[in-house]
Amino acid sequence: MKKILKVFIICLISQLATFSLLAGSDGSLEIKNKAKGQDKEVKDCFETVNRGIFAFNQGLDKVFFKPIAKGYRYLPKPIRSGTSNALGNLSNVVTIPNNILQGQFKEAGINSLRFSINSTLGIAGIFDVASYYGLKKQDKEDYGQTLGTWGINEGCYFVLPVLGPTTVRDTIGSLANFGGGDAWYNVTIANDTKYFENSDYYYSRLTAGVDFRAKNLEAFTSLENNSMDLYASVRSLYLQDRKRKILNSDETTETMNDDDWEEIDTQ
Repeated sequence: MKKILKVFIICLISQLATFSLLAGSDGSLEIKNKAKGQDKEVKDCFETVNRGIFAFNQGLDKVFFKPIAKGYRYLPKPIRSGTSNALGNLSNVVTIPNNILQGQFKEAGINSLRFSINSTLGIAGIFDVASYYGLKKQDKEDYGQTLGTWGINEGCYFVLPVLGPTTVRDTIGSLANFGGGDAWYNVTIANDTKYFENSDYYYSRLTAGVDFRAKNLEAFTSLENNSMDLYASVRSLYLQDRKRKILNSDETTETMNDDDWEEIDTQ
């Protein structure tokens, strides 16, 4: 029963995490690509199959994921804000090593200080104390982005059941998290410690997906309503967003602020 629950949670968090890349745009934003090895169009090698899987994923969202996100928005704002802060603080354990791998040593230092301060004075990151000391939040980084900055091409674009859109490069990057690249995964699952349970990792990832999906309910609805071809819009937005992050571009998609719960009215 526990194994079945873990599989379900993994599927859930993966689908919800997809919306962090999709919400709030019709896919029309054009971002000039200047990264090495990034100037070629990404091939949709399995478009017919991808469209079928995409439709299946959309059905799952309507039945399961969207209702969960709506319910989450009924929680008091301080609880949602504290949850977002804690999850953002936890994400630094992946961002910091990728800052270093990309040569972003200043950002790595800032994120390390933020993590230390918020994990202690901020009570496990619930309060963003580091910002009061002038240590502003930095962009999140992952291993897929690092591979991109190293000049590795995306490979084919494809859509996975439940897991959503990805590329060959991003899939390889994601696997690094389970090969020692995610310290939170290491202390909860890879290593048998007395301080954490395996479920702590899965529940934290699940909560992160729900948190972001809840913030972007209206944004993703707008994307659905304004796209003549939702599949093509999602594909375009995903690929452009990944390129933007690799370039560390100031260009942004029209999403809600990931930190601004106060601007969202519970419906």
